[in-house]
Amino acid sequence: MYEILLCVDADGASLDRQLDAVTDLPSAADDVHVTICHVFGENPSGASVTQVGSVRRALDRLEDAGIETSVAEESGDPTDAILRLATERDVDTIYIGGRKRNPSGKALFGSVTQSVILNAERPVLVAGLND
Repeated sequence: MYEILLCVDADGASLDRQLDAVTDLPSAADDVHVTICHVFGENPSGASVTQVGSVRRALDRLEDAGIETSVAEESGDPTDAILRLATERDVDTIYIGGRKRNPSGKALFGSVTQSVILNAERPVLVAGLND
């Protein structure tokens, strides 16, 4: 079974492209398992990961495609949480969303996506913003 960690943020700006990349995999319904992960920076109200709209959207679309799913919620530093979960679950690939940045922003490190790319010990697929 091919294991994917699908990292979903609250706004889901690149979610459709991430999901397209999963559902377009050969034999996805038979050979792929996706853990949908959301990292809460702060969660004083104790919200559950399944209360996040973009997580529900991902669950619905993957289930409609017949792809096996599970969910994981973390809190704290997003990069640390994503990398820890990827290791714990021994995923084959981390799928994460990207954001458009202005030219000066590209020179700065610090975004979650950049940190995951630079520190992951496994492949990272970065999906761009939805059209």
